[in-house]
Amino acid sequence: MKEIERKLDVSRSSVSLWVRDIQLTSEQHAALLQRNPAYNGQLKGSKTNRERARLRRRRHQLSGRRRARTPDSLYVAGCMLFWAEGYKCRGCVRFSNSDPEVIRLFARFLRECFGVTDDGIRVYCHLFADHVSHQHEVEQFWLDVVGLPRTSLRKSMVNFYSRSSQRKRTNRLPYGTCKLVVHSTEIVQAIYGSIQEFAGFSRPECLDC
Repeated sequence: MKEIERKLDVSRSSVSLWVRDIQLTSEQHAALLQRNPAYNGQLKGSKTNRERARLRRRRHQLSGRRRARTPDSLYVAGCMLFWAEGYKCRGCVRFSNSDPEVIRLFARFLRECFGVTDDGIRVYCHLFADHVSHQHEVEQFWLDVVGLPRTSLRKSMVNFYSRSSQRKRTNRLPYGTCKLVVHSTEIVQAIYGSIQEFAGFSRPECLDC
């Protein structure tokens, strides 16, 4: 644009009017972006940050592998529960179940094996339509199971009846399900590393799942 202004000795606004209907190809857009130093700096910074974050996740997994070599029964149980029932996420621990004793054990695993404090655990309840009339009591049941205050509770999800259900549900979960969430890349990646060490495999894609 500046080169055109200089050669034709016209204002930028005039040039803009002349070229506004010209459609650039994707290759031309890419070439313009590559010539933009600010954009290139952002790309380089973004790539560097991704590489550093991946290296941190790898270190956490290696730490988990080392820990798995001298495990205790609670640590093994917690890792295996997460392998079976946990949500695969690179930056947080998410674990859901309908069995109160399973939830209680996993909460104990987080506290005793990783030092997670009460204010670091979030509780989500997945309820059904017939729970709505006593939703507060159901939510309190799960909070009591894990020994947490009501401030740890997040908004519950309610699964209402479908039109074909005849307002009945086939499963008999008296308290629905409970999900525990801890936002910690270090913990979840350590668990991934321990699982691989326990089971005797290596899965590099776990770094990016």
